[in-house]
Amino acid sequence: MVLLLELTMEELSKSQRARLAIRTFKTMADALILRGYYKPSGKSGEKLAESLKLFNPEIYGTMSDSRIVELKGLEYVMDRMPRGIENSNRIILTADEDFHDTSFEKVTPLKRRRQSYIVSEKEICFVISRGLTEVYDILTHITFLNIEAQKIHGQICNKEGETCSEWHDLQHAANQQHLLEGAELDQAIWNLCIILGRTYRETRDTYEYLELHHNKKENSNNGLFSIIHSMGQKIIEEAKSSDNLLTVYFTPSLQEMIGHHKYASLWAKNVKQHLCDRGLQDRPIHVVSANMHSMRNIFYGAGYLKTNSRNVPSDLYDMISDIRDIDKEIKLYAADFGFSSLVDLTESTIDIMVIDTTKNIPFNLHESIRCDFSYLEKEKPVILVIDYAFGTQAFDIFDELLCPYRIEEKTVVFNIVSISVMGKAGTLPGKKGDIMLATAHVMEGTTNNYIVDNDLDVKDFDEGYPIHVGPMVTVLGTSLQNRDVLAKFHTSNWKAIGLEMEGGHFQRAISAAIIQGHISRKVKTRYAYYASDNPLYSGQTLASGSMGVEGIAPTYMITRVLLEKIVNPLPAPIVCVS
Repeated sequence: MVLLLELTMEELSKSQRARLAIRTFKTMADALILRGYYKPSGKSGEKLAESLKLFNPEIYGTMSDSRIVELKGLEYVMDRMPRGIENSNRIILTADEDFHDTSFEKVTPLKRRRQSYIVSEKEICFVISRGLTEVYDILTHITFLNIEAQKIHGQICNKEGETCSEWHDLQHAANQQHLLEGAELDQAIWNLCIILGRTYRETRDTYEYLELHHNKKENSNNGLFSIIHSMGQKIIEEAKSSDNLLTVYFTPSLQEMIGHHKYASLWAKNVKQHLCDRGLQDRPIHVVSANMHSMRNIFYGAGYLKTNSRNVPSDLYDMISDIRDIDKEIKLYAADFGFSSLVDLTESTIDIMVIDTTKNIPFNLHESIRCDFSYLEKEKPVILVIDYAFGTQAFDIFDELLCPYRIEEKTVVFNIVSISVMGKAGTLPGKKGDIMLATAHVMEGTTNNYIVDNDLDVKDFDEGYPIHVGPMVTVLGTSLQNRDVLAKFHTSNWKAIGLEMEGGHFQRAISAAIIQGHISRKVKTRYAYYASDNPLYSGQTLASGSMGVEGIAPTYMITRVLLEKIVNPLPAPIVCVS
């Protein structure tokens, strides 16, 4: 009993320490933004690194182990940062600089919709259009890279600052103009794994990953030899002169943008104008936050296949597998049946789709979809699908979207009937592919909690499919997840079932819109998440890779349920007779 109590206290203290470290990181980041700059190798940067290592995010694996360089975390960061980030000693975060008429090269990371420009070989500028979450995301990645670069430097240099022979061999491999193959490649990887403190197989896997996903793609990053060499060389140069120290700057325009909805306001105005241009402003509108393919594919996919004399599988998920690679064709087909789209030009990076359900025909729907076409003819619902927001950006865009629209001296109040969020989240009790239904959103690091009257039920989904019901934790970012904190949320009285980044921010905007009278208290809210990872288990974090085909079933199951809720009348309320 005493041992159990000691273990419980130890676990509690680890969780408390991690939560304090997360709050410290956020507070310091906010202060540095106001200050205007910091140096990752300076005192402020060291404090950020200490906080990051103390709460030891799952996404960064073995970052806190000084003996080895974290490779899976490196892959994750390189996927989400622009090419050349490892070379830069000057990084600028700004809000609205106009680079369109400059010669600066615009680069977009492989797996993050992030605007960045290469100003010079040593300077990169990030244009922040999605709020504080994006700033935290960038700062954690920069901090991670600097921590790993310090490890590399410690491995290759002796006390006198002289570099080892393995470093000279790496420099030779990084500067090769031809593709290394066979014995030459094996030797180079073996030499590199000595520097990294990793096995040959681990090093080879990361080398092959970067070669496959980066070296052959436009705007992608460099190969592993070049990346590791640049990271180590940057610290060597910093040791030679303080002029070479990596410095991160936050411009006044960024400081002024924080807390304002500049990009979201322009985005919402364009969306509302798009609806008005199509005469849909007086129709019941169902807002769905989701990806840009599932609602369109499920609504028009079967019709496209029939029209092109192709077989339509009786299983919905089999049909989706057949049409995964023909998005453009289905989009063109759907345009004849009430479908339109709007590509975002405001730098919010959130595209939209609009579906006028009255223009669709039974021919287009898969046989498994329940749809009352007489109800559609009577109610004339419109589906507004918006692409995924990023963290706090969710509040900004919904706060603006749910407001009335002023046009030609007239105020248009949109009839928002339902708001649905199909999110990608980490699960705590389950595994990849499971589905989670939110009963509340608990905002990590704050006292803000939001109860969700979720219009979704386990019975709405395929029988026997793993579905978890309970509170969801809205975290600061994917890079700020700690196993002890998450385990505490799951095992404590919170009984949280998962973690995500936007739900609490969406709910905050919905509550504000109800209080302000912009939408009805009767608006239906629906929150369903599919599990992309389980951060409590090694090998199941986001750094372990995407879901691939195993993501089809949960994604399209949620989409089907949300669609059927929209295109069928609500069940009659149960009247209790005393």
